[in-house]
Amino acid sequence: MSTVNIKGITKEFPNGVRALDNLDLEIKDGEFFALLGPSGCGKTTLLRTLGGLEAATSGIILIDDKDVTRTSAGDRNVAMVFQDYALYPHMNVKENIEYPLKIRKYLKEDRDERVGKASRALSIENLLDRKPGQISGGQQQRVAVARAMATTPNIYLFDEPLSNLDARLRLEARSFLKQLQRELGVTTILVTHDQSEALALADRMAVMELGKIRQVGTPVDFFHRPANIFVASFIGSTPMNLLEGVVDNGKLQIGKAGFDIPSFIAKKVTAGQKLTLGVRPEYVNQAKSSGAGTFSGTVKITENLGTHYLVLIDADGTEVRGTVPDGNEPEIGATFHIKPDTERVLFYDTNSGELI
Repeated sequence: MSTVNIKGITKEFPNGVRALDNLDLEIKDGEFFALLGPSGCGKTTLLRTLGGLEAATSGIILIDDKDVTRTSAGDRNVAMVFQDYALYPHMNVKENIEYPLKIRKYLKEDRDERVGKASRALSIENLLDRKPGQISGGQQQRVAVARAMATTPNIYLFDEPLSNLDARLRLEARSFLKQLQRELGVTTILVTHDQSEALALADRMAVMELGKIRQVGTPVDFFHRPANIFVASFIGSTPMNLLEGVVDNGKLQIGKAGFDIPSFIAKKVTAGQKLTLGVRPEYVNQAKSSGAGTFSGTVKITENLGTHYLVLIDADGTEVRGTVPDGNEPEIGATFHIKPDTERVLFYDTNSGELI
């Protein structure tokens, strides 16, 4: 197990693109940490820089307080599992798992012991004689993890390891990875663009945008208190309502709807200031009638989410999403009233995008 400290890491490519922009990040010993963000945000570049596959332009990487910024990949004692698993098609499963051990000149007896232990742990000991093309995608994923396990690294680096699996297999593999990491206790860093994957697996996570880290915290932090409008719009299986309004006489006026601004926030804002109200659809429910803090409008879309329906209404040009229990869904075109739970509402400065 190991700690990771990233201090002021910048990565610029020869074409002038700055993929990482002066990043600071601390990852704890034995932690399952996820790097999340849209395509092109720099998360894979950061992972590859940690693994020694990319050289940082500036900054320092510390593993267990040892500076490894200029240390080769082979000397960092980290193991990386790639999106495509990077298995050698001409080698069988056993040969794929033991290949890194051969490179490091382990004795045959030691190699056999490590391969056996890793393959039994991942329930692939009956596949050792098969080639990668003769096994399923889920089995290939386990082979790639077994190869990483066999070297007993201090840190696992996973680059979207589940993205090539179908939906059902991804859920199974997700549970498997979580359990495996708990049993091994090895510091693990996962790159993913799938927020549900990050929320389910990570002890803590970071959301990145354009080479910068926008927020670090637990999955609960991200869901309940996103630090800015970008994170708020990115996290959540259904998009958060982000509704722009203007401060007027102690209220946030959004179209015809007015919302009381809590006193501790009212002290930080001024009349005429633009604020964005953020509230998740899960915390916006049907109201009996129009009134203070309520949106009333025409139902545009309903989406069946299983146990409940997502309802989108048009409230005088403002689109708002809420949820209702299965069986209570309104008709398209009907007039509908929804009201946010005032305990769950967040206020953002519209210009800076930051949480107030």
